[in-house]
Amino acid sequence: MNTEFNLNELKAADRLPSPSGAALAIMQLAQQNDATVQQVSQLVKVDPALSGRILRFANSAAFGARRPIVDVQTAIMMMGMQTVRNFALSLSLIGNNSKGHCPGFDYEAYWSRSLAISVSIAAITAREITVVPAESFTLGLLSDIGSLALATAWSEIYGECLSAAEGEQLLALESERFAIDHNALSLMLLADWGFPAVFLDALKLSFEKKVAGLNRTAHFARQLIFARLIGNYCVADEARRAVLLPDLTAEAGLYAMDEPALLTFIDEIIELWHEWGKLIDVKTDPRQSLLKTVAALESILPGLDLLLVDDDPMMLARLSKQLAAAGNQVAVCRNGESALKYIIEHRPQLVITDWRMKPMDGLALCKALRASAFGKNIYLIMLTSTEDEDALVEAFDAGIDDYVTKPISLRVLLARLRAGQRIIMLQNELEKESRDIQRYTAELAAANRRLKSMANTDVLTGLPNRRYALNRLEQEAATALRSNQPLSVLMMDLDHFKSVNDTLGHDVGDQVLVHVANLMRETVRTSDIVCRLGGEEFLIITPNTDGATALLLAERIRNSIEQNQPEGIVLRYPVTVSIGVAGSMGAKPSWKELMKRSDDALYLVKQGNRNGVQLAGE
Repeated sequence: MNTEFNLNELKAADRLPSPSGAALAIMQLAQQNDATVQQVSQLVKVDPALSGRILRFANSAAFGARRPIVDVQTAIMMMGMQTVRNFALSLSLIGNNSKGHCPGFDYEAYWSRSLAISVSIAAITAREITVVPAESFTLGLLSDIGSLALATAWSEIYGECLSAAEGEQLLALESERFAIDHNALSLMLLADWGFPAVFLDALKLSFEKKVAGLNRTAHFARQLIFARLIGNYCVADEARRAVLLPDLTAEAGLYAMDEPALLTFIDEIIELWHEWGKLIDVKTDPRQSLLKTVAALESILPGLDLLLVDDDPMMLARLSKQLAAAGNQVAVCRNGESALKYIIEHRPQLVITDWRMKPMDGLALCKALRASAFGKNIYLIMLTSTEDEDALVEAFDAGIDDYVTKPISLRVLLARLRAGQRIIMLQNELEKESRDIQRYTAELAAANRRLKSMANTDVLTGLPNRRYALNRLEQEAATALRSNQPLSVLMMDLDHFKSVNDTLGHDVGDQVLVHVANLMRETVRTSDIVCRLGGEEFLIITPNTDGATALLLAERIRNSIEQNQPEGIVLRYPVTVSIGVAGSMGAKPSWKELMKRSDDALYLVKQGNRNGVQLAGE
C-alpha cells in the first residue's frame, strides 16, 4: 500500500463512495460495545427503504428464517448487529453509486459482478465455515470498492486508464497515475469502515494470490479467490464461460468438487444471484448492459435533446413532429409533474413548456428546476398566449430563458432554439474546460503524491523511511489519544549485520535487507506499518494493539525470519533479528517515550543472546 496516499484528503473533499447518513450512524453505533439491538432498530426505522429491505433480507431464502419476521427489531436480533451494519453499508453504497460520470466504467456491470462474488463467497463459507457467511457476503460485495472509488474521485483520468490497460497492467497504471491501485484502495476503505482484520488480511492475500499455510486467514483467502472466479463466470457470456471453466474446475478440486458438482453449485449460486439482484435492485442479466448500449446508440440524433411539455395532445403531436424533423431528439410530457420526473431521470438539454397546465403548470416547473442542482443549467423556453409585461416579468423571475407566444410560429420557435443552442454549446465548452482543469489538477495532485511517496520511501526496500515513520507514529498516537485505544511499536535490528557487509560486501548486505523487508510485509497484519529507520534498523507501528499482543507479533516476525533464510547466499551467521516491544494506552506514555522504551528493550535483547523479543518493563 502506498505510504503517502491521503484517504482523509479525499474524504474531506467528498470524492469517495461514502455511506448515507443513516448507514453511517448505524455503523458507528454497532461498533460501540454497549450498543443495544433496540438502539440499532430505532436508527434503521428512520430509513423506511432500509427497514423494508432488512425485513425482506431476514425473510429471504438466502437467510433461511424458519418463521415470518414482521418487525425490524426481531430481524436485527436474528441477523446480528454486525450483519445489519454491513448490510446497511452495502445498500447505502449501491444506492448512492449506481450511476456515475466515469467514461468506460460500467456501473451496472460493476455491481452485478460484485453481487455475484458476494453470493458466491457466502455460499462457499456456508459450505466450509471460516467466517460467518452473512458477513462474508458484505466483504464480497465491497471487495473491489477501490475501482469504484477511483472512478468517483478521478472520473476522466480513470476512464483513460480503463481504455489503456486491463488486469495487472491496469494496477501498474493506477499506481503510476494515482499513487495507489484499486486493490490497495479497497483495503484502505474497508479498514476505514471498520472491517475486521481477518477479513482485510484474507482479502489482501487473495489479491496477491500468495496463499500458503492452513490457518483460518489463508483458508478464507483461498475461498475469496474461488468466489471471484465464480463471480466472473456468472457475468460472462457462454463463449467466455467456456474459457473460464478450466481454471474454475481446477480451483474446485480444492473443495472436493468435480466438474458436474461444480456446475450444480454454480447453478445454485446463479439462482441466488438473480434473487439477490431483485432484493437490492442490482441487475443480474449480462445482456441488459449490451441491450441498453445498443438502444442508446440507435437513439442518437443530431441537434438538441429536448423535452416538450404541453397538456394539448394536438399541440404535442404537431410540434414534436416538426422539431424532430428539424434534427432534434424530442420527448413529450403532458404536465409539469411528469416532466419533472422525466428531467430528473434523463437530463435533457432544453425544455419547452406551456404555461397553463394542471396539476403543475409551467411556472411551477420552472421554479422547481431552478431550485434544484440538476435544473439550474437547463435552457427553458415558455409557451404563452399572453404578452402582458407583468406576466412575462413573473415568468423570467421564475427562471425562464426565453418565451414564444401562441399561436406558435415554427420559424420563430426554431430561431429561439438556435439561440438556446448557442448558449448550451457555450455551457458545454465551459463544462469541458472545468473538467480539463479538474483533470490537470488531479494529475498535478497525483504527481505531488508520487513525489511525497518518493520522499517518504526507502529506495532499497520500498518500505516507508524514517521521516514517514516518525510522522505516522505521531499521527497514530494522536488517534490513540482521541479514542483511548492502545498503541504499540516494535523496534527491530538485524543481528550480526555488520559482518555481512564486512565479509561479503554491501551488495549482499542489500540483498539481505530486501529479503527481511519482504518477509516482514508477508508476516505483519494489514493494519501494521513496517518502516526502515536506517541501516539494519526497522520500526513497526501497530495501531489498536496492546503490548502483549504486539509481543506475539514480534515473535511471529522473528520466527519467520529465522525459518526463511535467503537463498543462494552463504553467510557466517544465519539471518536473525532482535526486537524490542513497547505499548501505550491513550496518552501514556507519549510516542517519543514509546520509541525510547522499545529501543531500551531492544538493547536488552542485543546484550543477551540476540535472536529474541523483549517487552519493555518485563
